[in-house]
Amino acid sequence: MLGDVKRKPSEYEVVNAQFLHSFRRDPAPFEVSPEAPVNQWYMKYREGSAFQVEDWEAFHDPHRLTYRKYVLQQHGRETYLDALVDEHESMASIEDLSSEWVHTLRHLVVPMRFPLHSLQMASMYVAQMAPSAYIVNCAAFQAGDEMRRVQWLAYWVKSLSLAHGDDLAATATAREAWENDPAWQPLRRALEQLLAVRDWGEAFAALNLALKPALDTLLNGSIALLAKQNGDTFLASLLKEFGQDSRRSQDWSTALALYAIERRPELQQPLNSWVAPWQRTATEAVTALSGYFTKAPVPLSEEDARDHVATRLDMIQQECGLIPGDSIGRT
Repeated sequence: MLGDVKRKPSEYEVVNAQFLHSFRRDPAPFEVSPEAPVNQWYMKYREGSAFQVEDWEAFHDPHRLTYRKYVLQQHGRETYLDALVDEHESMASIEDLSSEWVHTLRHLVVPMRFPLHSLQMASMYVAQMAPSAYIVNCAAFQAGDEMRRVQWLAYWVKSLSLAHGDDLAATATAREAWENDPAWQPLRRALEQLLAVRDWGEAFAALNLALKPALDTLLNGSIALLAKQNGDTFLASLLKEFGQDSRRSQDWSTALALYAIERRPELQQPLNSWVAPWQRTATEAVTALSGYFTKAPVPLSEEDARDHVATRLDMIQQECGLIPGDSIGRT
């Protein structure tokens, strides 16, 4: 399957190479009628996507992750977080948070379960539709990262509620903000629109080159800084740890975009047509939330939070070989 490579295949190659037998299979991806809805779906939104190169098999994850390696790597990092929890529980640091800061957390961080679950679902759609196992596994591990983040934030919210009020951990508290707070509605709208994207190329571009990096920059960067400024060292450390997962996601996403453009330079056009509007949407969503930064006891300016995201999104366009947008997200 790997051809005459004249060497022992790596574990990474063995579990990925040509594993996705349904892609470009004649006469249809799956062994049912070519007219069956499942075949029509994949033919239209995967094989029919504008984001296409002759050979996806030569793309490799820069981190060469397999399931075994991913589990071992994340296990080590979970051990670190367990130690971090033990340290802060022994210090009772969460009990020392001011009521003003807890009020900010209620509105800015407690509802994060919903957007992070959206990122997880969108990652799984990319994994389901991707044309190569090398890409499928990258997206699947990314979905695992999102669930890890959701679970740890759930633990943090529960700990917060034990010290500052049971209602903080109630579903209704997070849901009320997510569904009715005007500051959350641009992000909610953007993520619901993302979950309706069918073309696999646009789903990848919208998720990994726009909405996820924007939300990651807000959460792991600006909110982590805000937490540190307000004495919430546990939350700041927790969010900083998630930054490692985000960087790994961006590594493979950039590599995939560059891989495609190097093989078909004309793919720059459809990628740009997807990325630019989704990045503007992402920046607008972040801007709506950044108002809460000024309401913290020790505030961070809205402009700093917004510009941090906008700069990161501009960098992604440059790193991916795309034409930078005209001051995306800046006013």
